[in-house]
Parts: sequence; C-alpha cells; structure tokens
Amino acid sequence: VQLEEFGGGSVQSGGSLTLSCRASGFLSRRYRMGWFRRAPGNLREGVAGINSDGDVKYADSVKGRFTISQDNANHTLYLQMNSLKPDDTAMYFCAWTPVFAQPTLSGNPFNLWGQGTQVTVSS
Repeated sequence: VQLEEFGGGSVQSGGSLTLSCRASGFLSRRYRMGWFRRAPGNLREGVAGINSDGDVKYADSVKGRFTISQDNANHTLYLQMNSLKPDDTAMYFCAWTPVFAQPTLSGNPFNLWGQGTQVTVSS
C-alpha cells in the first residue's frame, strides 16, 4: 500500500483547505487511517482518525473546524479544514494500518505514512 497526500497550500487565517490522501496497492477491508501534523520544533500531533466502519475521532484543537471523511470506492481519505488559524501551520501526513479498532490519534499503530503536504496559515 502506498499513500500520497494532495491539497496543501497557503491560506489566510479563517480560510479553508481540503487535504486528500489517496491509497494505492493492496487494501484490506478493515483498517484505520488518520491525519497527523508536525510543526517546526513540535512533536507530531494526531489531528483526526477514522476506521473502515466510519467511526471518527478528533483532537480537541480541531473539533468543530476539521472534518475527516473517506471515499471507499476511490480509496481516498479527506480532511476538510475550515476556520484555519496560524497555529494550524504544519506538515500534514496521512497514515494507514490494517489493524482494525476504534480510531486513534496516536501514531503508534500506523505502519504506513504518506510523504506529507505543507499547510501554511498566515495571520
């Protein structure tokens, strides 16, 4: 399985972006996926998680602003980001694991990561 992210860019505070993560290769029917981010000088942070049943989980910092979703037919994961803030500036990564469970914001269960896409929010 390979993951490739799309959709990063630069926006002003209050703006919106949608990130996409396309999975290719052998895909298990049961899985978990997630969006993570890392800002310079900071540790990696779990942003949102989803599993193949459609259960979702969000970090408190993005609740009400970000929405994780998936298109199973096209093997694509999305992150709709609204009301963006300068603190959301980071490299964003998607991740995948075939180990099914409730969605998680921990990066430990994930064994496959995308290359990342940069999101920059200016004030």
